[in-house]
Amino acid sequence: MIDKQVATADEAVADIPDGATLAVGGFGLSGNPIALIEALLAQGTTDLSIVSNNCGVDDWGLGVLLGARRIRKMTSSYVGENKEFERQFLSGELEVELTPQGTLAEKLRAGGSGIAAFYTQTGVGTQVAEGGLPQRYDGAGGVALASPPKHVRTFERDGRSREFVLEESITTDFALVHAVRGDRHGNLVFNKAARNFNPLAAMAGRVCIAQVEELVEPGELDADGIHLPGIFVHRVVEVGTGIEKRIERRTVSPPREPSPGSGTGE
Repeated sequence: MIDKQVATADEAVADIPDGATLAVGGFGLSGNPIALIEALLAQGTTDLSIVSNNCGVDDWGLGVLLGARRIRKMTSSYVGENKEFERQFLSGELEVELTPQGTLAEKLRAGGSGIAAFYTQTGVGTQVAEGGLPQRYDGAGGVALASPPKHVRTFERDGRSREFVLEESITTDFALVHAVRGDRHGNLVFNKAARNFNPLAAMAGRVCIAQVEELVEPGELDADGIHLPGIFVHRVVEVGTGIEKRIERRTVSPPREPSPGSGTGE
């Protein structure tokens, strides 16, 4: 077995060139591979085409690369938490390919599984299938680039004819993911909701780089509890359990008033 441990995040991303395509895990700010993102920022890599559910926020996650003008194109399902993203898109500085969330997940999974394309009902009868969805604006309110129409075919399903749209799978040059634990062979375990798009992004990348909070020896992970086998992972870097994690919107419930007659509880 190959020891896939890399000493630092900087070393792990050192060969990602300008113009590379990346699949990046995370959902909102949960499960963002922030150490790898910041290493890529420090390295100066630019003209990136990134596939990720969203683009972080203005000062965190992929938003730090966006703010430094390092991203040429985003393929995402949700982009509503980043004002700089909106500005760059509407000004014509950023190309955006909006994709339904489940379709995006399957495009990544299919790419990692060697499947070239698949049919889905999602998007039939909309601009997703019919084309015309703005992908780049001209900076003056006009559309400089619109999505092309996709092939639609009718299949018999559940006793009736239904239309399905053909979606091509996604593979990328590199993948950046975050896991709570991993071993030197690349086997990964994710923490609850931080699992999200991370396994799918890892599968789609021809070279997958994983940052893990805790690196253990091969055999220490419960084989039945491994979420992503090491065959999909090529480099592992330990970032520690104290790595900063942010919350997009912290919601705190107001103090509860005691019910009449309930006493003070003392």
